[in-house]
Amino acid sequence: MKSTGGIFKLDQHDTTVKKEVSAGVVGFFTIVYIVAVNALILSESGMPFEGAVIATIAVSALGCILMAFIGNAPIILVPGMGINAMFTYTLVNAMGFTWQEALAIVTVSGLLFIIVAFTKLSDVLNTAIPQILKDAITVGLGFFLLMIGLEKGSLITQGDNALLAIGHFNEPEALATIITLLVALILFVKNVPGHFLWTILTGTILSFVFSIVPENASNQTLTADSIVWFQMSFDSWIEIPFWIGVFSLTMVLVFENIGLVHGHVSFIKKPEKYEGALRANAISAFSSGLIGSSPTVSTVESTAAMAAGGRTGLTALTTGVLFIVSAAFIPYMGYIPDHAIAPILIIIGILMIQQMRHMKLDDFTESVPAILLIVMIPFTYSIADGIAIGFIMYPFLKFMTGRWREVSMPLLIISILFLLYFIIHFIPFL
Repeated sequence: MKSTGGIFKLDQHDTTVKKEVSAGVVGFFTIVYIVAVNALILSESGMPFEGAVIATIAVSALGCILMAFIGNAPIILVPGMGINAMFTYTLVNAMGFTWQEALAIVTVSGLLFIIVAFTKLSDVLNTAIPQILKDAITVGLGFFLLMIGLEKGSLITQGDNALLAIGHFNEPEALATIITLLVALILFVKNVPGHFLWTILTGTILSFVFSIVPENASNQTLTADSIVWFQMSFDSWIEIPFWIGVFSLTMVLVFENIGLVHGHVSFIKKPEKYEGALRANAISAFSSGLIGSSPTVSTVESTAAMAAGGRTGLTALTTGVLFIVSAAFIPYMGYIPDHAIAPILIIIGILMIQQMRHMKLDDFTESVPAILLIVMIPFTYSIADGIAIGFIMYPFLKFMTGRWREVSMPLLIISILFLLYFIIHFIPFL
């Protein structure tokens, strides 16, 4: 106990081993749903489901352990919602990369994130990009997750006379989603501990009640073909789309984590932990590509552990160890159906959309790029394209209205790169 207290400086944080471990347990049961959710989303990229489960557990455990010893903060690192959707639906489904090439993009993005976190670039980028565009990225990701959740839950479908249409609520999948969503909302509003875990259990039970067979129910055996660690492919590294993917993912990683880490260290009134926590975050994101997952982020759910009294890295270490223990339940992960995951995507999407309340939309030169960025992410089914459109429109409108001094040089360079990407790939005669 003394050595643990010395490593994590428990006395200086006015906490105890019991309090820290208890907070870590609370954090684990608040976030453990990510194992099933992330694996199901990654599997839609073509990645083996059982391999995705193992990778999710591995990167979550490693991320928490890195945070414990590098950041000494009660911050939980797991694959981020929104970024995992970007991995599957943008990099693979929209941009045409294989999941192995997408892992290479994650690895390079993680390396760039490390450079940013260990230098003054984090401050440079954070001040160079307008806050309204950073907020718009979060809101756009929220709408994207909301749409994916509605689609996975069979609540919306492809329309005959429109892009989307209401789903057939008399089908077992849609009915099971509605019931699970209602349960999820009640649990969430009442702030029941482990609400998303209970949501998954409810949806899984309903699959037996309605005789719904999950797609991954047969994926219970780990074979050599299931291994996803060190499967990165750099075959496309010389092509421009590869670097557009890297650039887009890096921006989401950097801006989202800067905001989250700052919020977490402010919550526990330890701003001096910011630098170490961000560096732990960056190393963890880099390792995600090596292990075979979308990047890890500092989760919002970390506040549950902090509210339970977590103040040091011992909280994160406890959560990391419990992720390792959760590997014992891998054989049962394939029985979790889409309608058990859909309500979680819907609720998280709505929470991210609420970031819109902080956006100042009275300035037309800023509101138009932000709104276009938001709507184009779900409409194009591409986070990269949505970000690109917003970042191109912002300096364009500023220059057209004679307010070019409001455009920073880093933002201008980013915008020009995005514009070149569109010119090369979307103009037929080039």
